[in-house]
Order: sequence, then C-alpha cells, then structure tokens
Amino acid sequence: MSKATDTQSQPLDLAVLTVSDTRGEDDDTSGAFLVESLLAAGHRLAEKIIVRDDIYDIRAVISRWIADAGVDAILITGGTGFSGRDSTPEAVSPLFDKKIEGFGELFRHISYQDIGSSTVQSRAIGGFANDTVIFCMPGSTNACRTAWEGIICEQLDSTCRPCNFVGVIRTHQSAH
Repeated sequence: MSKATDTQSQPLDLAVLTVSDTRGEDDDTSGAFLVESLLAAGHRLAEKIIVRDDIYDIRAVISRWIADAGVDAILITGGTGFSGRDSTPEAVSPLFDKKIEGFGELFRHISYQDIGSSTVQSRAIGGFANDTVIFCMPGSTNACRTAWEGIICEQLDSTCRPCNFVGVIRTHQSAH
C-alpha cells in the first residue's frame, strides 16, 4: 500500500468491464452506476465494455487494459458468483502480480450487513497487474454501490489517509 497522499484529489483514468451473457448497454445498470460514480468522483472514463462470461474474452480485454499506460484502474462487475458460467476470478487472478487480499474480505464484511450469510457466495477479488489496480465485484448494482462507496472510492482518492493506491498507480504512470 502506498502512504502517498495529496492535498488535492488527482483524477485517474478508469476502465469499466461488465461481465455478462445477458446484459447490453441498455440494461447494464451496474456498469452505468460505476461510470456515473467514477465521473462524480472526478475521475475519467478510459473505456467501458460489456463482454460475455468467458475466461478468454475477459482476459483479452483486461490484458489490453493493463498494457495500456492510459488506464490506471479497472473496475469489473459480474461473473464473481458460483453459477456455471461465473468465471471472472479464474480469468483475472492469473494476471495479478499482487493480490489485494483485504478487498474481498472487507467487501464481504460490509455486505454481510445487507445480505447476511449470502455474502459467502461472493468471490469479489482485487489485485495489481502491471501496476494497474483491478477490483472485481458482483454484478448487482447494489453490490457495486457497496464496493464503490465502502472501499474503492476512497482507495482511488489521493487525499485518503493514512494510505491509498494512487501512489502505486502514479509509479506506473511515471515509468511511461
């Protein structure tokens, strides 16, 4: 974790990926929520894509974004459950250089207050790949709200104390 903080929040370039076999732009409420939230927080949208729940389709998009110096963070919604086609953790985990163990733990802790023991069915994960931070959360809009408002928004805010991930992301940007 980075202890770097600023007195003014620094805008980041975020990409949003919705993993779904059934959603399109017209009914992707989770992806739309994440886009609205990141823009409201002063960040920029680098790109938004909807991809079917397929390990290789997911990896192709994520691999392109982690290789792109113009993408600082990736928000992924969907594919984190236990149904037959839920494959986001399997697609993304091998790409991580470092896991953010606390993201899934804290997400489940916070969501327990809303959904009780059903939170054990969430395989929310986070990590870094090529110094790009990646957060994978469930596909419901409520789950995205829980993750954004309870964790992600602060960790992508350079003014958050005592620490945030922006300093790690800046290291990546300054290398390019």
